Amino acid sequence: MIRLGDGRLRTGTIPSALVPSDAPPDGMFQAIYAALDACSRPLIGAAQPRLLAIPIRDDTGVVAGGLWGCTSLGWLHIQMLFVPAPLRGLGIGSALIASAEAEAIRRGCRGAHVDTFSFQAVGFYQKLGFSRFGTLDDCPPGHQRLFFCKTLAVAPTECVSRAVVAGATD
Repeated sequence: MIRLGDGRLRTGTIPSALVPSDAPPDGMFQAIYAALDACSRPLIGAAQPRLLAIPIRDDTGVVAGGLWGCTSLGWLHIQMLFVPAPLRGLGIGSALIASAEAEAIRRGCRGAHVDTFSFQAVGFYQKLGFSRFGTLDDCPPGHQRLFFCKTLAVAPTECVSRAVVAGATD
């Protein structure tokens, strides 16, 4: 029996070692993900994540930037976007987003979400129709991590109205 924090008793055993690691063994991510997906599946269906990568290559073919994300649960999650300094201001970032959004729509996504820091691409995402829905203060210290969403191929007010309700301000 295990005594829970509120004093209740529960049948089971406490895992023998809860040790943090920055070098987990092969398969650990997949095992945790599979367990989480199996638990959630009866409510939301299978997550079925799919990678979405769009590289920017230099003249020698080396990846110098691009977009990295995934689609899952009907949403595009933009995890990284980088345009090398000499290529900025040429519409390449907007083209990357447009290409990712088109692919996400093809995959059946209804929205996109991204986060960025207060000192990075806030205006860029707003210009492309993303609405802020959350803020994490002092991350990194002295700055903010800002969360944005955008509805794809549906009335654009859906995501915006949730952002306003959540108290986001621009």
